[in-house]
Amino acid sequence: VRVSTVMSELGGEKIDIIEWSADPKKFVEDSLSPANVLSVTTDETEMTAKVEVTEDQQSLAIGKGGQNVRLAAKLTGWRIDIQSTQGERVAETDGEKVIIPTDEVSEEETK
Repeated sequence: VRVSTVMSELGGEKIDIIEWSADPKKFVEDSLSPANVLSVTTDETEMTAKVEVTEDQQSLAIGKGGQNVRLAAKLTGWRIDIQSTQGERVAETDGEKVIIPTDEVSEEETK
């Protein structure tokens, strides 16, 4: 009921609520919910988290235009790198930017 009230006050804006955790791995993992995260490796001196997800969870973890991973990085204060199970980097945060490496795009796909 309280979440519905907050959503109404925000003009129907969708919100997600996660529990704060002192464990950075858990906090980063929870911030990417509802994506299923396989593992999180953190570097506390660099404030970076490498997050491994399966191929079918990549788009959910990254979000449209990188919005999910960007919001997770802002929320946690960590730079987040999303990686496939093969170790390939599929997205990384860098301040306000999300960098998503892409394969070469054919001319037809750009039209």
